[in-house]
Amino acid sequence: MKNALVCPLDWGIGHATRCVPVIYKLIASGFTVIIAADGRPLEFLRREFPGLKFIRFKGVKISYPKRSSFAFRMLSVSPAFLFGIFREHQELKKIVRQEHIDLVISDNRYGVWNRDVFSVLITHQLKIMVPEKLRFLKGIVARVTQNLINRFDECWIPDFELHSGLAGKLSHLEILPQNHVYIGALSRFSFVPDQQPGGKDLHYDLLVMLSGPEPQRTIFEEKVLHQLRNSNLSGVVVRGIPESMGSYYLTPKIKVWFHLESKQMIQEILAADILICRSGYSSIMDVVTLGKKAIFVPTPGQTEQEYLARYMMEKKIFFSMRQDDFDFTYALEMSKNFPGLQMQNDYSLLDQRIRSLRITGGAGK
Repeated sequence: MKNALVCPLDWGIGHATRCVPVIYKLIASGFTVIIAADGRPLEFLRREFPGLKFIRFKGVKISYPKRSSFAFRMLSVSPAFLFGIFREHQELKKIVRQEHIDLVISDNRYGVWNRDVFSVLITHQLKIMVPEKLRFLKGIVARVTQNLINRFDECWIPDFELHSGLAGKLSHLEILPQNHVYIGALSRFSFVPDQQPGGKDLHYDLLVMLSGPEPQRTIFEEKVLHQLRNSNLSGVVVRGIPESMGSYYLTPKIKVWFHLESKQMIQEILAADILICRSGYSSIMDVVTLGKKAIFVPTPGQTEQEYLARYMMEKKIFFSMRQDDFDFTYALEMSKNFPGLQMQNDYSLLDQRIRSLRITGGAGK
């Protein structure tokens, strides 16, 4: 048996949730899977896979601003960011040696590759969105990104190759990296059995899934709870805090959960008429896998989420609103004009990539 190390980025839990199908497929292919993560992704995956081995593996820490653009924050801390990539690369060497790792799979952690071990990067962001005010940096950002991607033996793109897929120009460049492979959308809900609503005649107006890095997760949560407290809507709010458990009632018709494991989460989603969530790519993949209608609220200043929300709205698939302007009444009314989308992945491309992995050594990077 071979040892596979899976390392998701810890900016929110989205990168961890989309690693769930990859972990299932690795186990089914005979790998012993070890998960190296930190923060909420670590707690989430511990609940999903209690029988696996876990290593606390700190990543690059970047805090989100309350008001200014995240891209400007990234620019200001870019030296620390690059040093963080170098640091996690050095730490990975120790893990590979101590755990006898044969395969490394990194979800958006650019420093998590090893010269002597076959290394895979999972990312839909082949292109980093640069704000218009920083457009003079587009060329530099593109070259740095491509250089980081090329350090891996393969780059797995969780999207469909045809018709710009789900991520548009983020994952469909005119010139793609030579190591790229499209593997289709990844959703943790693809592997949940008995996908039925959780109770007889269970039905909600909406389900709100809160996620993402702080402080923006909390800012959006406070806005959501304030509006729901004064509404007559029925629904569920999932706070996205896997380190805590339990629930309470905000109103007689609104239940708030700290966290739900995938089996219960899918039951609640299927019982709701519509979802309200971030336009993070993992959330988009979950929504289209289940074929649900949704309203997307991008994290302020995060150019990737803002682009994805705009991309889906321009295609007349999902309605979106800015967080500062968010209003349940208006959003629910406008969303009636956006039918949603269902696109399921049979995971044959992922199965094929895992079967064909050359795990006797790296590519001499």
